Amino acid sequence: MTIDVSLFLWAVAALLATAVVAVALGRSASASRLVYGATLGISVVAVVMLMAHLVSAPGEISMVRLPLGLPWIGAGFRLDALSALFLLIVNFGGAIASLYGIGYGRHEDAPHRVLPFFAAFLAGMNLVVLADDAFTFLLSWEFMSLASWALVVSNHRSEDSRRAGFVYLVMASFGTLSLLLAFGLMAGPTGGYAFDTIREMTHAPLTVAIVFILMLFGAGSKAGLVPLHVWLPLAHPAAPSHVSALMSGVMTKVAIYGFIRVVFDLLGEPAWWSSAVLIMLGGATAVLGILYALMETDLKRLLACSTIENIGVIFVSLGLALAFRSNAMGWAAALAFTAALFHIVNHSLFKSLLFFGAGAVITATGQRDMEKLGGLIHRMPWTSFAFLVGCVAISALPPLNGFVSEWLTFQAVLQSPDLPEWGLKIIVPAVGGLLAFSAALAASCFVRAFGITFLGRSRSPAADQAHEVDRFSLSAMFILAALCLAAGILPGFVIDALSPITQALVGGSIPPQSNAPWLSIAPIAESRSSYNGLLVFVFIAVSAWGAALLVHRLASRDVRRSAAWDCGFPDARPQTQYTAGSFAQPIRRVFGTLVFHARETVDMPPPGDMRAARLTVETRDLAWDWIYTPIARGIGFAAIRLNRLQFLTIRQYLSLVFLALVALLLVLALWT
Repeated sequence: MTIDVSLFLWAVAALLATAVVAVALGRSASASRLVYGATLGISVVAVVMLMAHLVSAPGEISMVRLPLGLPWIGAGFRLDALSALFLLIVNFGGAIASLYGIGYGRHEDAPHRVLPFFAAFLAGMNLVVLADDAFTFLLSWEFMSLASWALVVSNHRSEDSRRAGFVYLVMASFGTLSLLLAFGLMAGPTGGYAFDTIREMTHAPLTVAIVFILMLFGAGSKAGLVPLHVWLPLAHPAAPSHVSALMSGVMTKVAIYGFIRVVFDLLGEPAWWSSAVLIMLGGATAVLGILYALMETDLKRLLACSTIENIGVIFVSLGLALAFRSNAMGWAAALAFTAALFHIVNHSLFKSLLFFGAGAVITATGQRDMEKLGGLIHRMPWTSFAFLVGCVAISALPPLNGFVSEWLTFQAVLQSPDLPEWGLKIIVPAVGGLLAFSAALAASCFVRAFGITFLGRSRSPAADQAHEVDRFSLSAMFILAALCLAAGILPGFVIDALSPITQALVGGSIPPQSNAPWLSIAPIAESRSSYNGLLVFVFIAVSAWGAALLVHRLASRDVRRSAAWDCGFPDARPQTQYTAGSFAQPIRRVFGTLVFHARETVDMPPPGDMRAARLTVETRDLAWDWIYTPIARGIGFAAIRLNRLQFLTIRQYLSLVFLALVALLLVLALWT
């Protein structure tokens, strides 16, 4: 059945009304349960409608134009296959975060600073995806950014939160300016801001190139592309954990939606070199993002940096899709584009799961520093299991969903020898090697995250006194864990659901997969590549069950527990365990000097001095040193010089205005 886009506008209106109600409720004891219950209900209804639409009529388009916004075009909204997929991601993410928030909200210090903006944030993301003209898109984008900024600074008494909010606001403003310029160039002198008008226009190659670069700045800054990523490790951890899940798992996908909508739908055919830029940026983002994550000891910052890596994987796939589409290789473009969309869906699932797990750990222990955790598997077994599922999924290990989308990406990389451009023939295999390297580092990163946080012995009294979290939080985590498994063992159904989008945007689609024998997937041909997640899952399950049965049958029935030992001597001190810093030390020493300017300082007391030895490690993000610090200094220098303008006389002000007017008229004359 075809779903009218107006129904989703009513859902947005309901979310905005919920935000108003949240303001009225203020500090009421029941505010959290009521607001999160309302957003849960609204989001679930939207998810059900979207599922019905995607199953029955994914290719149908519904449009509506309201008498709001710009006088001559109003406010346009559109529901097609692409927007339906991202609406599903937004509303499912909102539903699961609301379910988690019902339990997590009991522990919020200032819920009145979170609840109104939580509902508004969901409404803003829905509006961005539904927008069908530049004005509505930009207005919704800014509304989404401001609502998420308010959530980042909800703990306004923290200096870290205030700094994160400032950096986020600056980067968001820069991104919006880039998008404004991009839409202005596409609209041209006629001012055709409706997306249908922009689709029908033919743009000059120079305009296409400039718009492509501006979209990289605008959408890339919100998604977390390197070097526009600097706000992300600050802002995502500063927000409440269920909001962090929305920002990392959902909002970054809305940014990618904006990029796809413009570059693949509105802009026309970019030159082949644009795909090379996208592929190289994606590869660098993937490797640097996971290296940043490996250096972190803060659990939420680690997850935020890992998001950068996954954004890089997605942009590599999008770059491959552009390269294949520009060379009329529709089937290969469909493969790469499907890989990108599949990874978008997967990342929204397992990254939300991991942030929920981190939130559960913080709720139970009050700690984010992995060096002060450990042993939580004994006190939080259900959270530990759910977090482990997320770690396996994000590490791209079978049979979970992360493996399938990255496997599809590598299958697309293997088609690069058929590309005619020698530049792409060289770049794509090199970036494929970077992706393989980042996948290995991701596995190492999440072995470290799970092992240091949940295994071993407690490293602090807070970890020793931890307890399992509430049933709402656990329910949200286990729903996501089940979906990670389902998408991994039954990927053919997901691929078929994405087929109408790939057909519409890249002119090709992968052959139907859900009808294949034994539910295998063969995106190219069975003779070249195939994968069966269900058989892999059954093999792993049977092997694990058989091994456990043999161990219990053949091993001694006696149970013996003793203290941990060190070279034969009992040592109960938690300091003797492997730490997060020691786990990352080999990687830091190999890449730290080049990537992080890492410095290790050892304070070794002389003999007879009873002070403890101390190792201090300092790392820096080179993007701050090479890009943002010089820009900040330049702005400060210019601001000091321009400060003189405040002390001009009336004659000088009038002269300045006159000269500015003449300069603008001269520019206009030359332009026309």
